[in-house]
Amino acid sequence: MQVFSKSENRSTLSWVTKLEGVPGGITVAVLDLTQAGVSDGTPVGKDANGLYHVIKTARVRSDAGATDSSYTVDKGHNLRKGDFITNKVGAKAYAITNIDTSGSDRDVITLSATLGVTVKAGEVLFEAKGESTANTSAFRYEPWGLVGTSFDVVTGDSHLTDCIVRGTIKEANIPPIHPDIKGKLPLIRFV
Repeated sequence: MQVFSKSENRSTLSWVTKLEGVPGGITVAVLDLTQAGVSDGTPVGKDANGLYHVIKTARVRSDAGATDSSYTVDKGHNLRKGDFITNKVGAKAYAITNIDTSGSDRDVITLSATLGVTVKAGEVLFEAKGESTANTSAFRYEPWGLVGTSFDVVTGDSHLTDCIVRGTIKEANIPPIHPDIKGKLPLIRFV
């Protein structure tokens, strides 16, 4: 038997209405996560075995030109060295070769090559299935729903939580979400 102790932190409520969830909840794999918790409203996708994974996203903090291969993003993302990222489905995607975490409120992600387009501050990058040099990037995990309740990550465990597939959520209170992810979740209303 294990006993865990933690301090509760005040959290912002994100959900306005939860109209439909996955019966019985979902199991979220945490092995590939870098953060201490998963917030409600985090997008998840399912692998071939039925295990759900967080769709990793990061909000860009400052403009990057079409020839840049480094992108300044907000802290709090789950991306790590070796992950592939893209700026949209059907674009280029390259591996992360380095993440400079020395900034107090930002990280600098360096890719093996440039995405080849201007990326503006406020845009969202997300994890791709693999490298794409021919504008054929795809989601690593196809968006399925949004996490209904925040939870702390326990190393080595997978977590059972609720997954909302239809409802209304306050976009300002959730992790960054890309328009391509929203497009895969037509029954979620972002306000």
